[in-house]
Formats: sequence, structure tokens, C-alpha cells
Amino acid sequence: MDLTVNQSVEAAPGVEVEAVRSPVEVDTAVLLLGAGVTAVTHPLLYVKLLIQVGHEPLPPTWGTTMFGRRVLYLPGFFSYAHYIVRVDGKRGLFRGLSPRIVSSVISTVVRSKVKQVEILSHKDELQTSLRKVVKETSHEMIIQCLSRVATHPFHVLSVRCMAQFVGREVKYSGMFHCIIQIFKEEGLAGFYVGLVPHVLGEVMFLWCCNLLAHFINTYAVDENFSQASAVRSYTKFVMGIAVSVLTYPFMLVADLMAVNNCGLAAGLPPYSPVFKSWLHCWNHLSQKGNLFRGSSFFFRRVPVTFVATIED
Repeated sequence: MDLTVNQSVEAAPGVEVEAVRSPVEVDTAVLLLGAGVTAVTHPLLYVKLLIQVGHEPLPPTWGTTMFGRRVLYLPGFFSYAHYIVRVDGKRGLFRGLSPRIVSSVISTVVRSKVKQVEILSHKDELQTSLRKVVKETSHEMIIQCLSRVATHPFHVLSVRCMAQFVGREVKYSGMFHCIIQIFKEEGLAGFYVGLVPHVLGEVMFLWCCNLLAHFINTYAVDENFSQASAVRSYTKFVMGIAVSVLTYPFMLVADLMAVNNCGLAAGLPPYSPVFKSWLHCWNHLSQKGNLFRGSSFFFRRVPVTFVATIED
């Protein structure tokens, strides 16, 4: 607020100063935008969650690769979403949305309340130094961890609401009912199942993405290149896509632990064994070759073992 006042006072006489939005207006706009994006992308995450828990209600179909080889493909996003609409109607695509919106709002509020990283210096050498990257990444990591701790209970609520589609349960019928049910059966710890792999995955993503982007921008992009600034602006985005593939197994394990042995069919045999810990879950997925299950929405090939069973 002081910065806005000082800028208004220092403005030259006769010059019309553009109205500055208040922090409340900006925060409200950010919250509404975040809620809107969460709602629009929810069907994608819903289908992804059902694939992650191993629910495949539609039969695979034969197709050919670009090299002419015949392979079995599992249904993609649109086929899966159409199936959900047939079973639950269009509103069924938004099962578990309310906890995700609450999670989005809380995350935005937590981030806005944490003090932003201060500019270290105006010198170009220091602005691109490794020390500055480490300091900023450490700050981002603290914000991310605080945000995850605050929002993870709602992530668990959302995952369990969506996973009910598998066994057609109604155990978690509403957000407040979910909170009471989980606290009654599992206590406070029930709201934080799967927290450790989720935090580890996000921290690894943050450090790998920022450090790789820094090293590429510093040592691989030539200053004499005319489009150097444009290339640097996209480096972190590209690194984010690459690193997210490597950290995906942590997100998968976190989601599976959220429904593990909670009374839903999706977290019990035959869909899933009862895991003793997230490491047990990781080892099981690794042995089955399923650490990246649900990472793709399209061109999902049937596992080789399953194909062999069909041919037999």
C-alpha cells in the first residue's frame, strides 16, 4: 500500500495517473481465475485418477502404430469421459470438484501471505548467479511445502470422492461428511496419507527444474544469439515438462495411498493390494511396471503381459 501511495504522490502535475487495483481486487481475481481453471481441468484429473487406480471398464481395441505394427490400445480420455457421462451424466465428470476448489483457494491464500523473494541486486552477474537461484528455489520450496500441508486434506477428500466411481459407493457423499467420516475412522492422520511422496515429488520437481533451467541459460545459450532472451524465457517451461515425467511416480504413489485401505473398492484387492507404506506401494508398482500408469491420456498401450494373456 505504501508503494502505491508514494507513486501517486511522486507523479508529475497534470499527468493522469492510471487507477491501481487494490490488493483485495487482485486477490479476488486470482482466486476466481484459479477456481475457474480448476473446474475446467477437473474432468481430465478425474479420468487420470481412475486410470491410476487401475479401473479400466472399457475393453481395449486393436490399432496400428506408425510402423504398421498391430497393438492393443486402451481407451483414451474422450472415450473414458464419454463412458462416465453414460453412467453418471454430465455432472458426473465433476465428482470431487468442491474439495479441489477449496484446495485451490487455500493454496492461493497461503502463497499470497508469504513474503516474496527480494531482489538481491541490479547487477546482471548476480541476477543470474547460482546463489540467487538456490535462494529463490529454497524460498519457493518453503512456500510449496506450506501450501501442500494446508491443502493435502482436501486432496485426499477429492481423490476418495472420485475413486467411489469404481465400486459405485456413496461413503463420501459430501465434503463435510467426508471430513467427519475420515476423522472418525482414521483420525487426523487420515487427512495426510500420501503426503510424504507428494511433497518429495514437488520438491524434486522444483529443484531439478530451476537448476537445469539455470545451467542451460547460463552455459548453453550463447549471449551473441539474437533470440537468446526468447530462448531463456521458455527454458523453465520446457524443463518443467521434462522433469514432470521423472517425478510422476511420486504423484501416482501419493494418489494411490490416499485411497489405500479406506473402505473403497479402488483401494482394496483386486484393484490394489493393501500397502503398509508408500515405499511398499512404490515397490509393488515398480515390479509390475506400472510406475507411470495414468501419465498419458492418449495412445495407451495395453501392457505386454495382458496382451499375452489375451492371445493365450
